[in-house]
Amino acid sequence: MSGFVDWFRAAAPYIHAFRGKTFVIAFGGDAMLREDFVDLVHDINLLHALGVRLVLAHGVRPQVEERLSASGSEPQYVQGKRVTDADTLEHVKDAVGSVRVDIESMLSVGLPNTPMAGAEIRVASGNYVTAQPAGVVDGVDLLFTGEVRKVAADAIRSRLDAGEIVLVSPIGYSPTGEVFNLTLEEVATAAAIDLKAEKLVFILDHGRTEDARGRPVNRLTAGQALKLVADLPEGDMKLYLPYAARACKKGVAKAHLVSADVDGALLMELFTHEGVGTMVTRQSVEVMRAASIDDVGAVMQLIEPLEQAGILVHRPRELLEQEIERFIVAELDGRLIGCVALYPFPDAQAGEMACLAVHADFQGGGRGEALMHAVEDAAREQGLTRLFVLTTRTAHWFIERGFVLGGPDDLPAARKEMYNWQRRSKVLVKTLAAA
Repeated sequence: MSGFVDWFRAAAPYIHAFRGKTFVIAFGGDAMLREDFVDLVHDINLLHALGVRLVLAHGVRPQVEERLSASGSEPQYVQGKRVTDADTLEHVKDAVGSVRVDIESMLSVGLPNTPMAGAEIRVASGNYVTAQPAGVVDGVDLLFTGEVRKVAADAIRSRLDAGEIVLVSPIGYSPTGEVFNLTLEEVATAAAIDLKAEKLVFILDHGRTEDARGRPVNRLTAGQALKLVADLPEGDMKLYLPYAARACKKGVAKAHLVSADVDGALLMELFTHEGVGTMVTRQSVEVMRAASIDDVGAVMQLIEPLEQAGILVHRPRELLEQEIERFIVAELDGRLIGCVALYPFPDAQAGEMACLAVHADFQGGGRGEALMHAVEDAAREQGLTRLFVLTTRTAHWFIERGFVLGGPDDLPAARKEMYNWQRRSKVLVKTLAAA
């Protein structure tokens, strides 16, 4: 139980931050076919109970395929988009209606002794998406396959204001009354952008959030995401990642990809420091890079105020010149505004994070945390499994970001020998998630 209590306490800052924010959560039609889909519904219910304004976007591809197969029809695709003739459109409408009712039914459960007890969730759905024909692609008329023209953001907000969950389906309507078959990913992305959502979350029905070499992908900028896509194998990661990048470039604060194969992935991604999926953020105008000898003077200017305040141990220029390759710096328009160092202890699979500093004019914008993440990534690349930091004044800042209070005995033997017992720095330790 103590683990649960610790986790719940650590989640408190996220609960405060997310209350009243709008999240768009997208899942494919395959999710409905999973035996554990009810667990996702329970997690959605929990987010709703915590005050998150939720828009759910669902897909119906396997349900449509099943109906086409039963009728003896062969599906046709062009560049990943279905060719929707009149008969196929009827199957699409039938599948959308069926899936929509099933989702509404599951969100309406309120049985005692279940996570849904007392929820009394109300679900709103309707003609929130205006669409237009996708037209002719590679010489093939896609007919009733469409593209999102706009999302009725104000109408959705009014339902969210009323405390309801909004459900949007992969169909759209034209001003002339036509119905168009849309893709889940396009509907979800357009909704997140038009609603100025805090987060867009894609649930991967197949596969995990890994790169082409099978390595977990934890964080990306939108630009990095688009570069990564080219090498990915076909699958949900390759499908959704460009839409996550597009959403971030269009103003969505963060986009997340999480695997449905990981139990509780949605909650762990949103309410833990490390997460279990891939988080995409908008392209930063800043550059995070390895320091060079030319940066010594600027790094000295960054850490000098902290040395004078007794927060950092003084480092003479000669020592800094020798250790500059240990540093990572944040650069904005050619100016260094932050720095941090990593001192590895390979025998103990540990690393010391030191000299974390952000210029006073640029504090409060998450740059310290970004530098911390950069060190974590560098440590993982070196095969280190934990980080430690020694501090006299900023222990709470590190604790809030996943470090736990330790002691000198938690230091690698070589570092323990150098511990300054007069300074009595607090030792904080963080176990790194596998890269």
